[in-house]
Amino acid sequence: MSEPGPLRPVGKGARVAGADLARTTVLVVDDDDDMRALVRFHLELAEFDVVAEAVDGDDALAAFDRLGAPPVPEVVLLDNRMPGLSGLEVASRLIELVPAQRIVLFTAYADGETAHRCEEMGVRLVSKDQVGELPTIVRTLAG
Repeated sequence: MSEPGPLRPVGKGARVAGADLARTTVLVVDDDDDMRALVRFHLELAEFDVVAEAVDGDDALAAFDRLGAPPVPEVVLLDNRMPGLSGLEVASRLIELVPAQRIVLFTAYADGETAHRCEEMGVRLVSKDQVGELPTIVRTLAG
């Protein structure tokens, strides 16, 4: 197995240098370094292009802006419980910017209210217990 490649910084509206644009692009957001690495491993093994990672909600919004979305990233994978903005708050802001943005809320702490809000926003809710299933879930979502 090869190790994940380095992140590729980009400017607003720019294409991602080195990204294979035929592959589905994903922004991974989680405050846990090990979880981000595990998610990246599963996605890259399934030939997704993880174009950036972020450690919290503010970092996610900045990365989304730098990536020049849309079209990159096609899918945003968000942890819900992070310092500062929650994943749901970030999802809401991203949907305001790009109403068709595909988002997965990836959390260990899902309750009825979280599920309801995800359904209202069109966000896919996934348990962190399903990390191995993320490639299939993201592929289905990306269409």
